[in-house]
Amino acid sequence: MKNFRFIPALILVFASVYNAEARESSDPALNILVICAHPADAEYRMGGTAAKWIEYGHNVTFVSVTNGNAGHFEHPADELERIRRGEARRSAAVIGANYVVMDINDAELMPTLENRLKIIRLIREHRADIVITHRTWNYHPDLRYTGQLVLDAAYMVTVPTIVPNIPHLERNPVFLFLSDVFTQPIAFSPDVCVDIDDVIDTKMQMLNEHKTLYYEWRPFNRGLLDQVPEAEEERKVWLYEKHRPTFSADPWREKLVEIYGRARGTRINHAECFQDTEYGTRLTKENMFYYFPFLD
Repeated sequence: MKNFRFIPALILVFASVYNAEARESSDPALNILVICAHPADAEYRMGGTAAKWIEYGHNVTFVSVTNGNAGHFEHPADELERIRRGEARRSAAVIGANYVVMDINDAELMPTLENRLKIIRLIREHRADIVITHRTWNYHPDLRYTGQLVLDAAYMVTVPTIVPNIPHLERNPVFLFLSDVFTQPIAFSPDVCVDIDDVIDTKMQMLNEHKTLYYEWRPFNRGLLDQVPEAEEERKVWLYEKHRPTFSADPWREKLVEIYGRARGTRINHAECFQDTEYGTRLTKENMFYYFPFLD
């Protein structure tokens, strides 16, 4: 980190040039909808990529399907919900993203028809071109069910008779999974990885806004509360050092070299990766640079 102040390669090169020329400044902005279980989930897994999309003039909306009101050892639920909504709003403001926090209690999410219809409405209301969510196996039921709800909505967003009061999408979005560490029943396998070295400080500024999560709840839950520094700048460095392995490019080196070429791909330190869900519009080598225009 600087400081906290914060296919074959040839085919990919030609695709990059083609798509860069194909996307003119008059082209409509992409709408990227990141549907996660809790406040901060989106920033943690893809805050850097979100910052890049916004730098390129596209629209990013983070969605927290639950209100995050259970994750603390002192704050009561109503107070914690208010605090975490404010933290989410400030985090999004770092890059100019939008943040939607739904009215479902933390740790109480279920994959019901009612909630599926809510997700369909969200995707349609935001006219999403890209929808990103969790994979459907995870230690936390909220994350598992969020992923399931998004996948269950994937085809239905194009069906006019479902949620008929909101116009259906004529083109199904690209649906992508966020990375995770779980290997059962199958490990995450990236289809695209993004170099975030130039925005790692921005990503960390976003995470720093979620103070109740990263400096209070998670350290308490993991028996590390006594390790959290008191001083603001020391806290930021501590936060980065604790989570640096999650942001490391090392596990994705092969994909990074494929996308960026060997000279650059071997030097990247921080990366965020995404996997095609095989639902909706498929992410391909031909359209990758359209949806990720900063892969250059």
